[in-house]
Amino acid sequence: MERRPVSNPLVRFRDVAVSYDEGEGPPPAKVTLLEDQSRSILSHNESPDLGFRWSANPYRGCTNACSYCYARPTHEYLDLGAGTDFDTKIVVKRTAPELLREAFDKKSWQGELVMFSGVTDCYQAIERDLRLTRQCLEVCLEYRNPVSIISKSALVERDIDLFVELAKHARFQIHISLAFTDNAMSRALEPWAASPDRRFKVIERLAKAGVPVGVMCAPMIPGVNDSQLVGVLERAAAAGATSAGWVLLRLPGAVKQVFEERLREVMPLAADKVMHRIRETRGGDKLYDPSFLTRGRGQGPYADAIAMIFDTTIKRLGMNRRDEAGGDERAGALPTTFVRPPPRTGQLSLF
Repeated sequence: MERRPVSNPLVRFRDVAVSYDEGEGPPPAKVTLLEDQSRSILSHNESPDLGFRWSANPYRGCTNACSYCYARPTHEYLDLGAGTDFDTKIVVKRTAPELLREAFDKKSWQGELVMFSGVTDCYQAIERDLRLTRQCLEVCLEYRNPVSIISKSALVERDIDLFVELAKHARFQIHISLAFTDNAMSRALEPWAASPDRRFKVIERLAKAGVPVGVMCAPMIPGVNDSQLVGVLERAAAAGATSAGWVLLRLPGAVKQVFEERLREVMPLAADKVMHRIRETRGGDKLYDPSFLTRGRGQGPYADAIAMIFDTTIKRLGMNRRDEAGGDERAGALPTTFVRPPPRTGQLSLF
């Protein structure tokens, strides 16, 4: 299915906007790779509503082209737009595996969990050829460093062999991002991502291989897919998912414009009601509240209802039992599996 172009909102840090004559633009989607010369791969966060301190992002921008992606404004810091630029101009950190090894070799590294990825999908389409995520995970296996992954790509099936080894020798879990049961609705709002049916099959295959797999119901969009939440959890549990989470729709910065444009294009009759519902979960008069702890859950009766539906459903399905019995990654309560291998000397062994 050909993806519909969306507008590219003006970058906050640039005064010049690119405009097109009527009927001229924007141009057809074409993916361009840009080189990232950063000297580090690990990003640190102190957000109290995230379950990890460290994340690794081999890519910035994402070809899944999800209209609701909260990471879109990060492209503006690169002098790129949060709309079509984010979908098609992908920044690639080709030295990611080497940078990760350097980070693990530092004496200050304590073997904390690393999340792939904190911003964009580490298994988006270009990973098929570049294999940067796989190489980074091979470094994690070499050092037995705890790893967590979140992705909505069927490409994760390629690396099941690596996931199995990580689960054996390090602490590992993968969550499939999945918030729809309706394939058509999913395609309208996340046009280049794998269909929900395909992602349920991914969960099943991972579970059958013995890989710890969960489902991340994100984002929950009031008036759009919150009615599908129970169905997502039931199908994911039936496929073998043992854990689940959820996040309310987040619309920081230019994401508001990108999301609303796509929504009004694909759901014109329901768009006003949906935008009203979103405001209901953000205090009634705004589309987003960046405050910690409430940014991912919202507030008010409608947000509370989503939380209650999620909590009662996972309890009925017996999900998240391991999380209840375990510790807190951020607090360091879980022991690390990290082991730094002997230094490479380049000298051949005598035996």
